[in-house]
Amino acid sequence: MVDSTLAPGILREGLRVYAIGDVHGCLDRLVSLHWAITADLKANPVAESVLIHMGDYVDRGPDSAGVVWLLTGTVAPPVTRRVDLMGNHEVMMLEALNGGNQRAAESWLDNGGFSTLESYHVPSSASPAAWAEAIPLAHRQWLKTRELLHPEDGYLFVHAGIRPGRAISRQRPEDLLWIRDPFLSSHDRHPLVIVHGHTPRPAPDIQPNRIGIDTGAVMGGALTCLVLEKDRMRFLTA
Repeated sequence: MVDSTLAPGILREGLRVYAIGDVHGCLDRLVSLHWAITADLKANPVAESVLIHMGDYVDRGPDSAGVVWLLTGTVAPPVTRRVDLMGNHEVMMLEALNGGNQRAAESWLDNGGFSTLESYHVPSSASPAAWAEAIPLAHRQWLKTRELLHPEDGYLFVHAGIRPGRAISRQRPEDLLWIRDPFLSSHDRHPLVIVHGHTPRPAPDIQPNRIGIDTGAVMGGALTCLVLEKDRMRFLTA
């Protein structure tokens, strides 16, 4: 078993959470992590297990289409439950695919949308109006129905973070999907320890009030999976 360290939050006895950071089209790394989770569960059985993907499945990387194909399919680690959160890149993609908004289309392309279209074999000459037709309806519907946040005991899992000082029930979607500061610089104790992605760091960003697990897989870093159990944490990487 990989060595564990003390975590800033606590999970109930018998529960293990696996949380995977921003994938950004890195299909091979995601598959490797799924295999690592499967092996970890086999080596270290637990009564209840949850797999949480932290959003940003698409853009910038080589195979966004493959990532979405994988996540909309039936092959996955044998966990008890799975949660796939919404990221800001999914929002940009959906706004661009909605058609009729040139600014949304340009913003998506500027933030890695070209690589996503290429992974769906959409020619560069295609107009924005044709983009949605090239992407399977099941993929578009799956992207639209992702959750914005997910609590598990002492933790809250969300793509970007929360607005400090605001109740969880009053958080705005734009903050959950896009926020950096004042969330990242805040030392306030939140109602729950926040596990988030969105802001890449060379290594997991572990603070008393939050854990950041975007380690820049698409920029040459690792794809990271945080493993939480009771009052301990450890990491799997690919």
